[in-house]
Amino acid sequence: MVAHIQEIDAQQWVKTRSSLDANESTFLVWTGRIYSFVPGEKRQLLFKILGMSVSRCILTAEGRWDFTSRELTYYLNPETDETVRKWENPWTGETVPVMHVANSPVQGKFKGKLPVEVEGENTTFVFDLFPNYPNPLADDPQFAEYCPSANYQAAELFKITVSSADLVNSELASVTQLKLSWDRIGQWLPWMKMGQRPGYLIYSATGSKVGGFTELPPVLQAEINNRLPLYKQAPKAFVDGEDMTSWLYFQKHFPAYLAGETFPLSAPEENYTKNGLKVSF
Repeated sequence: MVAHIQEIDAQQWVKTRSSLDANESTFLVWTGRIYSFVPGEKRQLLFKILGMSVSRCILTAEGRWDFTSRELTYYLNPETDETVRKWENPWTGETVPVMHVANSPVQGKFKGKLPVEVEGENTTFVFDLFPNYPNPLADDPQFAEYCPSANYQAAELFKITVSSADLVNSELASVTQLKLSWDRIGQWLPWMKMGQRPGYLIYSATGSKVGGFTELPPVLQAEINNRLPLYKQAPKAFVDGEDMTSWLYFQKHFPAYLAGETFPLSAPEENYTKNGLKVSF
């Protein structure tokens, strides 16, 4: 059967990526591999990855959905699946600290219609994204060994498949099953200390939606419980300012990187004010 294209309302995308219930934090998980792609060289499997996103969608008075989330991704030893804390760069021979992904917030605004591919009982959202923006490290000489170019440029290819019946079921705030496919062609990560050496990273990952925090892989639960309680819940409201990225996180925590500290750095629970009192959650 050949898929056909149709348009659906942003509300159905909210049910897919997060939840229609603004009081609910929704979790996605993914696993995959990162390969090197260097002209004239054989590919190398550098890492396996394990990651998660916790998100929330909030309907505004203007009929727009504000999406807010936090993301973690860990780089794992491809043979042992252990979290890598120090990495011996095979091109330079230097051992460097590993700065795992801890992006908070990651946000967006959803409104109107968007196209989907419908095939049989399944609906697939396809997003082919090509980010291209000035690299925040490029203008500072201290980052010369960590910045591959003046611009960050990549390809991000997402396919998210859900049950068509879930999308139109008015009793469901969130779809019950989801299959994620994610591929990326990206530049060397700043903590790899590759300078402007030619080459790219190829990411290949799959994922799914899980029912809650206790359904995350045990290693993620342990990290969040012990070091990163901030990531137990999505932000309570849309956060003003730019999204966190690996480049901004590296820039912000460069001294900790040079000191060889363990990443992600500890992230305590968030506080907010209610009736003049500070409350943790």
